[in-house]
Amino acid sequence: MMLPMRLDPATSLLAIIDVQERLLAVMPDAERVVSRCRRLAEAARLLGVRAVLTEQYPDGLGPTPTELASLLPPAASKLAFSCAGCGAFDVAVAAGASAVVLAGLETHVCVTQTALDLAAAGVAVFIAVDAVASRHLLDHDTALRRLEVAGVIPTTSEAVLFEWCRTAAHPQFQAIRRLVR
Repeated sequence: MMLPMRLDPATSLLAIIDVQERLLAVMPDAERVVSRCRRLAEAARLLGVRAVLTEQYPDGLGPTPTELASLLPPAASKLAFSCAGCGAFDVAVAAGASAVVLAGLETHVCVTQTALDLAAAGVAVFIAVDAVASRHLLDHDTALRRLEVAGVIPTTSEAVLFEWCRTAAHPQFQAIRRLVR
């Protein structure tokens, strides 16, 4: 089976994984991750792309920052590292997502395990490399290399936005363009 190499808003799912206050407090690139996740969430809203938000053990790791959470459906709480098996996530994938864009924390734990589970299930997985992070650069870089070898497609948040938009004639093009300034 040939997986899609281009993103289509009608068949895409945006998954923002575990961008939570206590995790962000120890991330060297926290501001960038929140900014890029917010960009993706805003574009998903504008272009009608389904989205899910997860939180890993929210009692211990805290909530998603309000400025990001307000753009997404209510967070699905989880204890497993992979999002696969999380009710809201599985429902969204089952609703016709042939491609999933992943963003969030941490690259080498929850993002990687989710990506590998999705790829094993035959879903095309795109990782917005500017919207993921780990506490340690070695973990982050190693995870990205591992994921690419496993068939996960590296991209950037800006590339995702313009791929979802497709053309400058799109009614939301100007709004999308403003998100990347």
